[in-house]
Amino acid sequence: MGERGHFTLSLVQQCILLGISRKGLYYESKRSFRFDELAIKEASDRQFMMTPYYGIRRMKVHLVKLDFCINHKRVARYYMDMRITAIYPKPKTTQRNEEHKVYPYLLRNLDITHNNQVWSTDITYSPMDKGFINLCAIIDWNSRYVLAWGLSNTHYSGFCQELFE
Repeated sequence: MGERGHFTLSLVQQCILLGISRKGLYYESKRSFRFDELAIKEASDRQFMMTPYYGIRRMKVHLVKLDFCINHKRVARYYMDMRITAIYPKPKTTQRNEEHKVYPYLLRNLDITHNNQVWSTDITYSPMDKGFINLCAIIDWNSRYVLAWGLSNTHYSGFCQELFE
């Protein structure tokens, strides 16, 4: 806001008129923008879309091969900035909650011998360039034939019900 080399007002007088301290004129941000930061984030995002299982250390190796000077701590910071995490089995994912009800497996002693005897359904989501997409499928167990499937870009539960009908 202050103007250096003003012909009538010194910097001290300008600071008094503006109501700011003099050190505000000389302040420089400690974190200056790194020009390679955008290029590194762009390259890691492009690689992450192709290989979402790349963790921080494997992504660091990939970026070094692309001639970026980077360490794993900086890659970790960029992962946090971009809010991405590698897709891999997390620890203790198979331990059940004791408070949840356990339902019996009704197909345990059933011989599945003909079509349309047992159907199952599954829903999953996949990351896309601009968001996520949900895939729902209904499968016949005997023939392993996909009876119906559908895609949706919302979390609308009626989507699966309409598909089943």
